[in-house]
Amino acid sequence: MKKTTTGYLIIASAIVWGAVLILCAIVLKGTPYIERINRIVIGGAVFHLLFIWAPLGKQFRAKKEENSKIEKTDSEDN
Repeated sequence: MKKTTTGYLIIASAIVWGAVLILCAIVLKGTPYIERINRIVIGGAVFHLLFIWAPLGKQFRAKKEENSKIEKTDSEDN
């Protein structure tokens, strides 16, 4: 089975959000500190967007452009 960067990024995304939820549960346990929770969730969301989905979007865009070039070349050959 071929391992791709996309697969690793999706797994990393799941790990990040799992950690965010676990940290939220730890902080919430018996306390009303919503400000601390907001920081954890916002930090997780920013990390997720910048370090997971931005590179993933870039990779999808490159793949789409590559496929477009291949289709264009194929149509010119016919």
